[in-house]
Amino acid sequence: MGFKIAIVDDNSFLIHAVKEKLSFFPDLDVKFTACEGSDLLDKLEDNHNLDLILMDIEMPIKNGIEATEIVKQKYPHIKIIMLTVFDNDENIFKAIKAGADGYLLKEINAKDLYSGILETINGGAAMNPSIAMKTLKLLRNPIDIESKNDQEIIKLTQREVEVLEQLSKGLSYILIAENLILSSGTVRKHIENIYKKLQVHNKLEAVSKAKKNNLI
Repeated sequence: MGFKIAIVDDNSFLIHAVKEKLSFFPDLDVKFTACEGSDLLDKLEDNHNLDLILMDIEMPIKNGIEATEIVKQKYPHIKIIMLTVFDNDENIFKAIKAGADGYLLKEINAKDLYSGILETINGGAAMNPSIAMKTLKLLRNPIDIESKNDQEIIKLTQREVEVLEQLSKGLSYILIAENLILSSGTVRKHIENIYKKLQVHNKLEAVSKAKKNNLI
C-alpha cells in the first residue's frame, strides 16, 4: 500500500526536483502539486485523502505557515513537513506553532527525504540536524522568542534611537547633548522615555535590551 503525498511550492523547478527524488520509492505516490497555499486548499476540497504534504514556506498569496495552520484545523489526519531553503529561527518556531510535523531543508538527498517522510507518517518528526539544534535552543531560551514579539511593541522615535546609540558608547549626558545639539535637560527627558518604553532601570539594561531587540 502506497502513501499519498502532495507537494506545495511556487517554484515549478523545485517541485520537479522533489518529485524526482520521490520517484525512486514505489511506495510513495504524488497525488497532486500546488503552487501556493490557496491553490493547495482548493485542491484539498476535492481530495483530502492524503497522508502527507511537503510544504514550502515562502510563497505568495498564502504562505506555507498560514496554509499549514488551516490544513491542520480542517484535515488533522494529514501530516505536514516544511521543506524550505532557510533554517530561519522565526520560521521554525512559527511552523511548529502552526502544527508542522517536520522541517527539512530542500537540498536534502532522496534517501533522507524518504526516511523523513516515513518517520513522520509513523508519528515521528523529521528534522534536519541544524534545525533540530535551533529548535532545542528556542525551547531552552523562550526569552528569544518573546523578544521577537517585543520587537513589534517597542517603538522608539528616531531621536530616542540616536540618544540610545550615544548612550551605548558610554558617553555622558553632557557629551550626548553636545553631539546631538540638545540641552542636557532634553537628553535626560529622552532617556527617561527610553527607560519607560524598554521597561528598564539603568543604562546597561537599556543598551542590552535595545541590542537584543535590534533597536540599535
